[in-house]
Formats: sequence, C-alpha cells, structure tokens
Amino acid sequence: MKYDNKNFILAIVLSMLIIFGWQYFYAAPLQQQLTAQTETAQTQQDTQGQTAPAAGGAVPGAGGASAVASREDALAATPRLKIETEFVSGSINLKGAMIDDLHLLRYRETIDPKSPTITFLSPSGTLNALFAEQGMVSVAGSTAKLPGPDTVWSAPAGALLSESSPVTLTWDNGEGLLFTRKIEISDQYLFTVTQTVTNRSPAPVAVVPYARIQRQDTPYVEGYWVFFEGMLGWIDGSLREVHYSDIAEQQQPEKADSIGGWLGFTDKYWAAAVIPDQKMPVTASFLHTKLGSRDLYQTDYLARDALTVGPGASLSHTDRLFAGAKVVRTINAIEQRHQIDGFNYMIDWGWFYFLTKPFFYLLDWLNGMVGNFGVAILLATVLVKAAVFPLANKSYASMSKMKKLQPEMERLKQEYPDDRMKQQQGMMELYKREKVSPLSGCLPVVVQIPIFFALYKVILTSIELRHAPFFGWIQDLSAPDPTSLFNLFGLIPWTPPHMLMIGVWPIIMGITMWLQMRLNPTPPDPVQASLFNWMPVIFTFMLGTFPVGLVIYWAWSNTLSIAQQSLIMKRHGVEIDFLGNIRNSLPFLKKKASG
Repeated sequence: MKYDNKNFILAIVLSMLIIFGWQYFYAAPLQQQLTAQTETAQTQQDTQGQTAPAAGGAVPGAGGASAVASREDALAATPRLKIETEFVSGSINLKGAMIDDLHLLRYRETIDPKSPTITFLSPSGTLNALFAEQGMVSVAGSTAKLPGPDTVWSAPAGALLSESSPVTLTWDNGEGLLFTRKIEISDQYLFTVTQTVTNRSPAPVAVVPYARIQRQDTPYVEGYWVFFEGMLGWIDGSLREVHYSDIAEQQQPEKADSIGGWLGFTDKYWAAAVIPDQKMPVTASFLHTKLGSRDLYQTDYLARDALTVGPGASLSHTDRLFAGAKVVRTINAIEQRHQIDGFNYMIDWGWFYFLTKPFFYLLDWLNGMVGNFGVAILLATVLVKAAVFPLANKSYASMSKMKKLQPEMERLKQEYPDDRMKQQQGMMELYKREKVSPLSGCLPVVVQIPIFFALYKVILTSIELRHAPFFGWIQDLSAPDPTSLFNLFGLIPWTPPHMLMIGVWPIIMGITMWLQMRLNPTPPDPVQASLFNWMPVIFTFMLGTFPVGLVIYWAWSNTLSIAQQSLIMKRHGVEIDFLGNIRNSLPFLKKKASG
C-alpha cells in the first residue's frame, strides 16, 4: 500500500497547491478589493480639466463637468438619438456623435429576472464612464474647421437606430465642407460608422481618421489569474494586453504601428473595441492620465496617412465599434464576416487554448442537445472518462497488480529491515518480473489536472455559463453554491462568513472523495491515515468558494472513478473490502471492532 499512498499523496499535494494558491492569492482578497474600490468610487468628488492629453498628439481627449454627474442628468443634458434592437438599447449623443449609452438587454445584474439589465456604456463625466467616438482631425498647418467632441450633429426627426434602420447624422462647417456619419448596427453588438466628407470649397482638404474609447475611473477588476481584464488590442499581428496598474505608472502613452487590427477594453464578460479598416496603416495608443483625482484611460488609433478631398469631390471612410457581450459565436461570426484579424482573441482562452476551446465547444454542443449546461457538464465528464478509459484502465490494472504484490514487498522489508538498497533492488526485480510500472498510478492524476483547469476556465470566463441554471437551488453554475451547512441550508436566518459558505454540492464532493479513498485499505502509517481522513474535509472547505459547476464536475467525476476503479479491481482479482476499509479509517469504529 505504500506505493498507492505515495501516488495519492502526490495527487493531493498537486491539487492542494493549485487550489490553495487560488484561494489564498485571489479568492480571499476579492471581497476586500471590491469593498475598497466601491468606497473610493462613491467618495470621488473631483474637478475635470476641459481636455485630456491627446494620444498621438492629435486624437481628442475628454471634456467634462466640474463634478461627477449622475447618469440620468448626463443623458438629459445633451440631444440624443435612440438605439433599440433585440440585443441592446440606449442612445447616441448628438454632441460629438458619441456612442455613450448602451444597455445589454440579454443580460441582467443578478439571477433575479427583475433585476436591471447590464449598463455597459455611460456618458463622460458620470461615475465609471465608458464611451466611444469616431472622427477626423486636420493635418498639421491646416485651418479647415472639422467636427469635434463638442460639435452638435443633426439627425432626421424621429430617427431610430436599429438593425433594420441605419441613421445618418450631418454637420455643415459653414466653410464649404459637409460631413455625414452613417451609423449601422449588426451582428448583435457591432456598430459600423461611415464618415463622408463633401468638399464644396475651392481648395483641397486633408483629413486624418481616428477612433477612441475612453474609460473614466479605474474599474473593479476581479483579479483572477485565469483571465485578463484591462486594455488590449490586436496590434501588428499579435495580442497586446495592458493592465490598468501598469499603464497608470507610465508617464507617456504606449504606442505601436499596425496594419488594421483592433483595440479597446475588456472586462470579464463584456468588451468594447474600435476596429479600423483592416488594410489601413494606423498608430495605436494606450494611455492613462488624471483628471483631478480621477483616473482616465484611453485606447485609440490614428491613421498614419491623410485622406485628401479635392474641390467638388467626396470621400468616405468606414470603421467599426464592437460594444457588448463576449459571446463566442458572435465574436467568431464577426471575425469571419468582416475579416477582422485576431478578433477571436477578444475571448481569453489562455495558454491552454488547445484544451479550453474544445472543452467549451463540447459543452456548448451538449447544451444545445439537452438544454442545460449542468447536464452538459455531467455528459462531458462521461465522454472524457470514456476517452481516457484505456489509459485509466492500464493505470488501475497496474495498481491492482501492485496490490497483489504487497505480500512480497512486505517480505522484502522483513528480509532486509536495515538495508534499503536491497529492498529497492528486490522491488525493481519484482516490478520487472511482473511487468508493472511504479509510475502508472500517476497517469490519472496527470490527466485530471489539465481537464480540471480547462473546465475551470470555461466555467469562470464564458458568458454562456453566466447565470446558467442547473436544477433546484443552483441557478448560476458560474457562482459558488449559495447554500451553507452553517445556517442549516437557510433554515437559520443568518448569512455565514465567506469561508463558511459550504453548500450541498461541496459536501457531496467531499463525501465522494472520501468514499473513493476507501477503495484502498487504511494506510498503516497513522500520519498518512489521518491525512486521508482530513483531506476530503479540507477540499470541501476550499472548493466551497469555487464555481458550483466545477464542484458538480468533481463530485460526478469521483463517482465515475469509484465505479471504474471497482470494476477494474474486480476484473484483476483484487478484493475490495469497502466496509472494512471504512471501519478501519474511523478510529471509534476500529476500536469497537477490535474490542
């Protein structure tokens, strides 16, 4: 049994390092971080400058009021054009033609169907403002009057932006230049903006297209190492990620030249990105500045080549804005339909994308078949178990042979009690004669770890599993089990502290883990025996804060492993004294039996 114990302890140590590291460095500080950031945001009363430093020296910054305005007041302060589709609602600010008011209608703040929809974009000057603007600036030395952030555009009376009805805004500079902006919305969350300049003056005019997204105030970042939140972009054929804390320490913007690409901001489930013409040379910028005591972050691009409009001519330029939920099918469709290079990297699949992506697609396909992501997780676990069955079968078969060799191994210890070299030589000859590998028991552990990580990342980061219900009290597979043993699962009107939120499914997981250990005899070493008894309890507490979808997977995987291992052991003639192992693992039962 010493061999089996070593393998199991190896599995425990590896899992402990993974889970304890996550718990200590991320889960525990999350609530403190959220509280601190919320308090800071709520007490912000600051003054904003009239303009922020422009990225690249040409892209506009933000104007603002002298204090943080409510969202309602900011929306009422400027003329607006309504946005209404099946997926989003909001408005376009006709002052600056900014897209700064957007609600995501398919998603709510909580699992309560009556809770507010997600507010994603908000006007400049409001708390946690996030908005986008496309435009054109003059070349150096030009005196042409171009529209800017303070320009008020005209719209047709009663105009409404929907997927079936684009809108066109106009502005005449009074000096022979007419500007129009045609705004369309498609693919759920994709805005297409076509800017046209008509030159009725006697001289040519050169303009430089730009687009920007600005975020005011540092957003709450969950801080998981599993996925990225911050400023990002596909620049010159590669993904660039910029943390808020890193850019805040820099005195100058980060700049890079690119052909096409995209850049913007990503949260856990939502993203906003400006997308230039994919053949246009641009300079992309990431910057941070302070407006009073508030932090301002901006991602933007500026075309590297000017567009010249001759007298009596017109010229159009088209770019796009994505603002919405990071739905896998939507992101992939936009990338393929509009040929946007690297757009699928908007979703953070991680270093192990070759595992996480297939696992997501498997779950998504199964969910399409059964209509429940929780059931899809159970079915996926069965399929994974079936796929690795030959490997597990070989491993368990080798372990079974090792158990049958236990008497001979004990004989070697008794024959050479003080000579460990002789013991090891005898065991190696025994392994060779019986054709068993002492490392075979590690194979199930090696297989389980990447599967665990892949499922963990999929459940934690995929919006498709956000607020996805299972059965009964589980209404969100991406959140921890909401019940707790310490208030008798809701019978006592008391909310336990975070560390005591040990729900039904973590308890089921702990029980299945404990039962799986009982397939093997209790180790003679009292330290190992105590470790085996306490390990399920420790795991139950640690996994209590994990997404319940992952806990359901682990409990179901343990159950399948118990059945699989029992079958293989019986096929190889290894006796399973299940009740005896349970009795011997519990000191009070063991004393009764011996008495």
